[in-house]
Amino acid sequence: MSVIAAGVDLCDMRRIERVIGQFGERFLSRVFTPAERARAERRSGQARIGAYAKRWAAKEACAKALGTGFAQGVAQSQIGVENLPSGQPTLVLTGAAFLRLQQITPPGQVAHLVLSMTDEVPYAFAEVIISGRPA
Repeated sequence: MSVIAAGVDLCDMRRIERVIGQFGERFLSRVFTPAERARAERRSGQARIGAYAKRWAAKEACAKALGTGFAQGVAQSQIGVENLPSGQPTLVLTGAAFLRLQQITPPGQVAHLVLSMTDEVPYAFAEVIISGRPA
């Protein structure tokens, strides 16, 4: 297994809270997948904001690891954070984000994405490591 790329992001939860307060549904539906929204909306107060902020940081970290940021067709909604039955977070890429992942994966390898997220008020942090495994 070899590391292809890595990305990190630190997000101020207060900023996400302000943007949700200002733009509400328009922001949430543009940035977060239905699964991400459902998970965050099962929480209340600071835990709800933390769920959104961690996922925002994960999207940013992934876009950095892809080497595009949110350009070249890569959008926040194409990078989804889902949880395995164990609770471990994982990334699901679609559209241009998925195509970019394919482009940066060396021939003969399959990409494997590892995501770690945490929050400590007022910050949320995420790290993404993209590695290649033999096909």
